Amino acid sequence: MDRRTFLTSTAAAAFGTLVPRISRSSLVSNSTEPFAWETNDLIFSFDVTAGKLRQKRVVPTGMLAARADHFSGVEIALQCSGENSPDQGMKSGVGQPGSRLLFAGRREEVTRQGKRLVCRHTDPILKLSVESVYEAFDGIPVVRRFSRVMNKGDSAVGLEFLSSAMLHGLAAPQEYDRELRIHIALNSWMAEGQWHTLRPSEMGFVENERTSWSEARAGSVGSWSTEQYLPMAMVENIKLGLTWFWQIEHNGSWYWEISNVSAKDNYADDVYAYIGGPDDLHSAAWKRLNPGETFETVPVAIGCVRGGFSEGVEVLTRYRRAAFAKSRERNLQCPVIFNDYMNCLWGDPAEEKELPLIAAAAKAGCEYFVIDAGWYAEIKEDWSPTIGSWQPSSSRWPRGLKFVLDQIKRNGMTPGVWLEPEVAGAKSLLAQKPDNWFFMRHGKRVLKNSRYLLDFRNPEVRAYLDQVIARLVNEYGVGYIKMDYNVDSLQGTELNADSFGQGLLAHNRAHLAWLDNILNRYPNLTIENCGSGGGRMDYAMLGRLQIQSMTDQEDYLKLPPILVGASAAVLPEQLAIWSYPLANADEDQASFNMATAMLCRIHQSGKLDSLSAEAWRQVAGGIRVYKELLRKHIPEAVPFYPLGLSDVTKPEDPVVLGMRSPEQTVLGIWRIDGPATTRIPWTSGDAKLIYPADLGIKIAHSQGTLEIEFPRSRMACLLTT
Repeated sequence: MDRRTFLTSTAAAAFGTLVPRISRSSLVSNSTEPFAWETNDLIFSFDVTAGKLRQKRVVPTGMLAARADHFSGVEIALQCSGENSPDQGMKSGVGQPGSRLLFAGRREEVTRQGKRLVCRHTDPILKLSVESVYEAFDGIPVVRRFSRVMNKGDSAVGLEFLSSAMLHGLAAPQEYDRELRIHIALNSWMAEGQWHTLRPSEMGFVENERTSWSEARAGSVGSWSTEQYLPMAMVENIKLGLTWFWQIEHNGSWYWEISNVSAKDNYADDVYAYIGGPDDLHSAAWKRLNPGETFETVPVAIGCVRGGFSEGVEVLTRYRRAAFAKSRERNLQCPVIFNDYMNCLWGDPAEEKELPLIAAAAKAGCEYFVIDAGWYAEIKEDWSPTIGSWQPSSSRWPRGLKFVLDQIKRNGMTPGVWLEPEVAGAKSLLAQKPDNWFFMRHGKRVLKNSRYLLDFRNPEVRAYLDQVIARLVNEYGVGYIKMDYNVDSLQGTELNADSFGQGLLAHNRAHLAWLDNILNRYPNLTIENCGSGGGRMDYAMLGRLQIQSMTDQEDYLKLPPILVGASAAVLPEQLAIWSYPLANADEDQASFNMATAMLCRIHQSGKLDSLSAEAWRQVAGGIRVYKELLRKHIPEAVPFYPLGLSDVTKPEDPVVLGMRSPEQTVLGIWRIDGPATTRIPWTSGDAKLIYPADLGIKIAHSQGTLEIEFPRSRMACLLTT
């Protein structure tokens, strides 16, 4: 049933006017006193006014004065179909029955990682029971937050939006453009992680001395969760010296907004952030909640720190390690991975090409060897529209694919292959399956980039892919899968769904459950998260998978500023960066490539079997330095930004990224087309050059400044203290 039919058949549009007003005094919660919930690091303050719970400003512990400020707003924003929305314009900051929910009490629970607060609300008109959940992590000023709503009535209710989290009191209502700076990351293909710091007015939220009808906002629609933006942001109040931040942990559509709201007379009295997953307005995710059903939002992480962007990144890095320990523990050794795609075979593998590459990769010190796209397509056959059967090509592997994979093992490396399991090429045998295997819209299959999209809600789809994984692991001995995804579903699917977006949400969750089952079944299997590079760089995926493919950028000179931005979004031990010296690379180019990859995870590529002796020496030397000096510290490292964030469009600027662990600090410095000398404020003691050691790069340290002099443009180096 679609939304229009629902409204007509249930007369929901008039429901609010037909039900008599219920006496406020008869519904007031017994819990009428203000209260605060404290983790080890944060204070959440609440008011209970006329039986309704209101959340106040969230602050770090020790800021007691802030607990008594007057800013507050709804603890849950909820809009149901047919209800008179109090939000102006396209905003989602309150909703109805969000504004009238009655507080029904709270409970606290002890968890393995800290503690949990559950606040309960009711709506006696629509017969809804709503819970908001806060999960704390000991020693980290971050809380994971989500909401759930249960229909305890006799009639269906339409959900248009439900917040995963709310933040209030971000700034004074008429001062926010002077007080706030919003840190947001654009995430275009091949230009991922490009952070910008903007005033609210630069994002469309303009102060007008009244309640705004506009908002600063970002979101994503579809199965590429990071197609345009990273699913995180920070809001810095420069007057208070505080930064609030969030991370939306979902592999599909999401949305956040910052705006203001008024209690009366159109004059704003609060600046809030709404944070959530798919909804009706922004991602066509209207939900029909039938009697007895429960709906739960996607989880988000929220927090607050004293300081700015760097402090927020440090805390989020610590949180990711604590909250997603299972995926992290699978990959703490940071092995070096060779992949045959980038500036190498370009999706055209074959036995005679792979064998010399295998020998060269092993000699250079690589520990995994991954055969990328095309291994299943016959020679001269387009590998893209034929994917889905996942059987090795006979023309590419005259002695069989297993023969080549066994050669990888004999050279001391773990074999891996590329896989795009969520789709069926339009020319593949898999495309002949019935329509209920695929995403459907308006009665037709969704066709994107010559691919049909498999629907993971269908158990037959999951069973088919279980067999594919079992064959690769058990019969071929594959220990690494590069799991790619080169399409975006956009709105979703109509099949067996209340709306396109709800079909997508259920598919997203089924896909995550499938990944959980695969990794539980094969605990030694490494799965790389790739969505045309960084198109699905979220912690729903990375909370499960071990490694993130950062980008598909083919120009190595643009990789450093992408690395800098992505380091704020992904743990260093999960963040894989290409190193692909060209066939004619000199030692400057080869060492530039290596230095970019050595701060996090190395994705080595390039035709190592045909490099010059000088370029080979830089590649092999860089891998040796990485293995001997750097990688053991990466799982404890936190990124920092001595010269601020970088811009992929400004090659004239120097690029600098630091990684600080308890026992080591590493600096990466890149000169692209800028001046010969880079100056960095530095008070952390002497620094020494560790890579490359033989290309004439000079280091000097005096009066709180570190100076790095490059003899030529397009060079890079790594320093340690």
